[in-house]
Amino acid sequence: MADLFEEIKDRLRGKNISIILPEGNDERIIEAALKLQKEGVIHPIVIGSGAEITPELEVLNPKTYEYMDELVNAFVERRKGKATPEQAQEILMDVNYFGTMLVYTKKAHGLVSGAAHTTAETVRPALQIIKTKPGVSKTSGAFLMVKNDTRYIFADCAITIAPTSEDLAEIAIEGAKTAAAFGIKPKVAMLSFSTKGSAKSEETEKVVQATILAKERAPHLSIEGELQFDASVVPSIADKKAPGAEVRGDASVFVFPSLEAGNIGYKIAERLGEFEAIGPILQGLNAPVNDLSRGCNAEDVYKLAYITAAQALD
Repeated sequence: MADLFEEIKDRLRGKNISIILPEGNDERIIEAALKLQKEGVIHPIVIGSGAEITPELEVLNPKTYEYMDELVNAFVERRKGKATPEQAQEILMDVNYFGTMLVYTKKAHGLVSGAAHTTAETVRPALQIIKTKPGVSKTSGAFLMVKNDTRYIFADCAITIAPTSEDLAEIAIEGAKTAAAFGIKPKVAMLSFSTKGSAKSEETEKVVQATILAKERAPHLSIEGELQFDASVVPSIADKKAPGAEVRGDASVFVFPSLEAGNIGYKIAERLGEFEAIGPILQGLNAPVNDLSRGCNAEDVYKLAYITAAQALD
């Protein structure tokens, strides 16, 4: 794990990446921000009143922010008539909306929130303001799974409850990009309870179609499906179940067919397999915004800030 973050730090040095931390009234956020500030690799910007925050940190307060008019105008334009300037002024008093607008207007590179807010409160402003990249219809949530020198990407484990074939194809392609951002050679397994037609149902056909779509859209990537988990990680099993497959027991990116499968899968790997699960890392946005667990500690905030900064390099 230390090697992963040292690699990330090496890539970030000298890039002047700044990360918004909207929850400046939370001790965990301040502890993480101070550690980041001391290291000097990325620049934390904390949102809060300032009174309770150490002067060592850059602090922005939406009530006194000198460029608020600029943010209000940009918000009204972005929302295309869904908010008046007066409504925008009120909305931007919310620290997540305020922080997201700072990212959107390029006053910062990314945002990490969720220590004291729900996933919806963190993600909704990003979807309304930053929005998804061209060609991506939905954001998705990936986990970076790390154990010693082994790294995997699991997706979607956080956002899309019942993904369609189109959704799964997008998740596969964005998951491959996430893998590459963290030094993982992307080899994508489209997971199912069937391998290459061993079972047929609506659920397996969804994964088959997703694999076809993903290969059409990203022919340069190694993507294979449908595969059972054992065929995606054990070469000898892959040779029996999927001979000639492009991914045969050496997958590094695992695309789960539903949110329940992904959520259960990453937690089994975390709790029984002793992998560290970092995330969820939101995929497909025009700028990185990531969501913490409300049960997080300062170290989780610190690590996710680096993950978010690494995404900003792409």
